Amino acid sequence: MGHDATPPAPVPEREFDLVVVGSGAAGLTAAVTAAAHGLAVLVVEKDAVCGGATAWSGGWIWVPCNRLARADGVVEDRALPRRYLEHELGREFDATRVDALLEHGPAMIDFLETRTALQFVSGTAIADIHGGTPGAGTGGRSLAPRPFDARRMKRSLLAITRAQKAETALFGMGIMAGPDLQRFLHATRSARAFWHVAARLARHAVDLVVHGRGLQFVNGPALVARLIVSADALGVGIRVSTPAVALHREGGAVRGVIVQSGGRRDTIRARRGVVLAAGGFAHDARLRSELVARVPGGGVAWALPPPAVDGDGIRLGQAAGGRLFADVASPIAWCPVSVVRYRDGSTGLHPHIVDRGKPGIIGVLANGRRFCNEADGYHDYVTAMLAAIAPGAEVASWLVCDHAFQRRYPFGLSKPFPFPVRPYVASGYLERAPTLAALAHACGIDVDGFVATVDAYNRGARRGEDPAFGRGSTRFNRGSGDADHGPNPCVAPIERPPFYAIKVLPGSFGTFAGLATDASARVLDGTGAPLDGLYAVGGDQANVMGGHYPAGGINLGPAMTFGYVAARHAAGS
Repeated sequence: MGHDATPPAPVPEREFDLVVVGSGAAGLTAAVTAAAHGLAVLVVEKDAVCGGATAWSGGWIWVPCNRLARADGVVEDRALPRRYLEHELGREFDATRVDALLEHGPAMIDFLETRTALQFVSGTAIADIHGGTPGAGTGGRSLAPRPFDARRMKRSLLAITRAQKAETALFGMGIMAGPDLQRFLHATRSARAFWHVAARLARHAVDLVVHGRGLQFVNGPALVARLIVSADALGVGIRVSTPAVALHREGGAVRGVIVQSGGRRDTIRARRGVVLAAGGFAHDARLRSELVARVPGGGVAWALPPPAVDGDGIRLGQAAGGRLFADVASPIAWCPVSVVRYRDGSTGLHPHIVDRGKPGIIGVLANGRRFCNEADGYHDYVTAMLAAIAPGAEVASWLVCDHAFQRRYPFGLSKPFPFPVRPYVASGYLERAPTLAALAHACGIDVDGFVATVDAYNRGARRGEDPAFGRGSTRFNRGSGDADHGPNPCVAPIERPPFYAIKVLPGSFGTFAGLATDASARVLDGTGAPLDGLYAVGGDQANVMGGHYPAGGINLGPAMTFGYVAARHAAGS
């Protein structure tokens, strides 16, 4: 060949030890674990960016008995969280998989903190949701990723990292649950909080001008970014815009994937197998409709994950003989959402996480009556709504507050003082009225029932009590409230006009039904036998919680733990 000849284009590698389908927390944890154990690993991602639903989440993970909790003085035997899950899950309690979760979760945290760029902050103050259940934790079982300065990322990696979800950001900047959020809420009441917020916003403005996007990653984006950096450092290949369209089998074993990329199909061999981690079926209207008949389309229109999370991994597993396991308490991980309509005609979804526990807000149905303790978990709120509404009626509720609440706390997408409330009213996102009766009429709520409900609530609230639902009675409730408000951080009267309401619908963070797996995350066939070379983790795996939601982080905690377990099994470790 002459010196002036053009060298041939490099041929993409087509053989690895392990191929991971999907790039959320479950898939990336599997990838970095396998690579650290000496395997050649490839991640294939259908979307143009990595992160899946994880990147739009709060990033919290539930891992009892972890090293950060111990360092904070929260030392407990594994039998205690096991007891909690046994009571919470009831007939859905799978002892073998629960024991695997509790055994390997702390080891997964140890591995990630010592061998990768993923570092955590402790959730010492975050209690399990149902404090009255035997074995419930009062803190230390949940963790979150440390904030990450994305200026440290290679440009090529930053380009494939999903941005913060717009509806959960402030000018595109994420706010981390805990001290960061508290300082934003107290910015007009504390000089220290004010300067913290000012510094964050100033840095964000510089990033927008210089880099075109915010680079102070917190929550889910920080979790994904740290895992991507770790994967790159360990030599993991990541190919975006590369959907897996079929599994490659050899002699009955799964030994690779067939991918679609650049207008062609390629077979990528995987000597040790394939990990399905495509995120579940949040946007699969057919499957959701089959499993959730109460909600039109199974509620797919109100699913919070990115649209690409549409059941690919589960379909691949089923085509290979894997069994869909849907015998769970709930096939969906519910979350109340409100619909945001933008000027260009597009819509977004806001998850109601922060506002429901604050003092001075209640949720009511079309009959004007409350139906739950609003400060309980987001999954609990929607399941209570589903249980309270008669079949055939619209599944919806309204969160209601007064002017004092709206000026002090976030109320859905609307921001407190000094941000104006008028744009949210003008767009129709908020209903506003000078009286409770007028507000009910505007929302289509039974006027007499609503006025009577607020009157009854206010009588108790003026004493800091909630006789109807015991709001503020658990540590989880109180952690969601306002510590500066007494005597009950979750209860205040609704009496200062004007009054506001937001219509809330049954949204979801993800799905609980999925491929049946064993304690090693191997996919099981119809007889209960594992399929050689095929693993499922995260949303593609039937969730170990059996469709229950006992604590914050019970999606990502098991997802990452079983990603770690699957990788170690594939590595023979």
